[in-house]
Amino acid sequence: MELLDHRTYYRALQSHDARFDGHVFVACTSTGIYCRPICPTRPPKFENCRFFASAAAAQEAGFRPCLRCRPEIAPDLAFWRGTANTVSRALALIADGALDGEHSDVEALAGRLGVGGRQLRRLFQRHLGASPIAVAQTRRVLFAKQLLHDTRLPMTEVALASGFSSVRRFNDTFRNLFRRPPSALRRKGVDTSARDGVTLRLAYRPPCDWSGMLSALSLRTSGIAASTSTASAAASRWRISPSVTRCSSRSASPR
Repeated sequence: MELLDHRTYYRALQSHDARFDGHVFVACTSTGIYCRPICPTRPPKFENCRFFASAAAAQEAGFRPCLRCRPEIAPDLAFWRGTANTVSRALALIADGALDGEHSDVEALAGRLGVGGRQLRRLFQRHLGASPIAVAQTRRVLFAKQLLHDTRLPMTEVALASGFSSVRRFNDTFRNLFRRPPSALRRKGVDTSARDGVTLRLAYRPPCDWSGMLSALSLRTSGIAASTSTASAAASRWRISPSVTRCSSRSASPR
């Protein structure tokens, strides 16, 4: 899918406009890297820029994600913001791992949606600019990158949790895409044990109905055991056997 009004997107990149974050990804042909519009690096020349509607489209075109602005935490990254019900349902199934197994394929996914594989590929190209396989691969890579950056999970657990069928494939994918092993992307000084649990940061675009979200979550779990909130922070804890999940909201910069 070709985006329109590239000059507007380029001005958003120059000004680091957070309103465009998650709506467009900008790739630089001279570096082979794609970024969010809020990336703190110096913008490339306009003639060296390519604009994509999704991270998957950028990666399918041969670009790799930026290590500074971290496309994996861009708002709305995992969700398509259109009106095609089939694409929305397909993305939800892909997020649940419908294309992660060795024996999974697009035809099987299309069958679950009641359409043909050819039609599903055409819908993805029209609305996302990438194939279903590319979307699934991008989801795996970016989720694994987020786990590497934000958690203390061992490499094997990162590979399996992000949907890779084997550690070898996980290592090969990162070496081919980032030209370095997965361990090189982990922040220095981060303990690789998981004894303190897993902490993930999810970006969002304000306003956010925090209390309403907590109420919705309480209906989908075994119940919220405790909940506190202030003007700048809120936290809740609910038990999902055999684990405990804690959710908190903090006011922060869009970046």
